Amino acid sequence: MTRPPVPPFSRDDALLKVRMAEDAWNGRDPARVALAYTPDTVWRNRSDFLHGRDQVQAFLARKWQAKQDYRLIKALWCPATDRIAVRFCCEWHDAAGRWFRSHGKEK
Repeated sequence: MTRPPVPPFSRDDALLKVRMAEDAWNGRDPARVALAYTPDTVWRNRSDFLHGRDQVQAFLARKWQAKQDYRLIKALWCPATDRIAVRFCCEWHDAAGRWFRSHGKEK
């Protein structure tokens, strides 16, 4: 199943794709977010290497249980016709109420 917009991306398509991803992640529904990845996806998050949607979904469920009130902001950083790179910032707090903020980029 392919969800538009798909390459080649116009600038408007790229902005829409980034906004759709941001909205999905902020919904904190692991099953919905996992659908954005292919069934045979290979995903790396620091020291975790995930294979397939089921592992992505399980990882996100654990992540959002530990990272409470998780909020993500994505911004289009470097659009191209076949790829999108984004900058992101996310905030959350742990069970003790300590707040954290992370910044990064992804493509």
